[in-house]
Amino acid sequence: MRVVIQRCKYAKVHIEDKETTSIKNGMMILLAVEDTDTQEDIDWLVKKIIALRIFDDDKGVMNLDILQTKGEIMVVSQFTLFASTKKGNRPSYLRSSKPEFSLPMYEKFVLSLQNVFGKKIATGRFGADMKVELCNDGPVTIIMDTKLKE
Repeated sequence: MRVVIQRCKYAKVHIEDKETTSIKNGMMILLAVEDTDTQEDIDWLVKKIIALRIFDDDKGVMNLDILQTKGEIMVVSQFTLFASTKKGNRPSYLRSSKPEFSLPMYEKFVLSLQNVFGKKIATGRFGADMKVELCNDGPVTIIMDTKLKE
């Protein structure tokens, strides 16, 4: 699994020109799934995300996690995070799982994150043509890949 986490002031998802979900002050998480991903990958990511100290304390130092700030979280599926650009100019997405595998893994990830977070996670709609809008705060952008844990 690969995620891109952006600390944000707000994030919104529009589908068919209609805002379907939004958050304020928190994390926008883009998630990609590959065929070798397991529940262990989900558990590792959830633990890291919840404990990630990317929010400012009263001295302006990134020292607080999402629970300490009482922020919100949004998760959007994005298979293009596994794009390979080694050959030619058209990215290949062969590493990205097909929906039959990635949709259940996406749902398990959201549910696991929600259980640890203790409140509802906002989501996009899997497979939909979404317009994602956010205000990246900082900017702070973190990339994590469960195949690069060490």
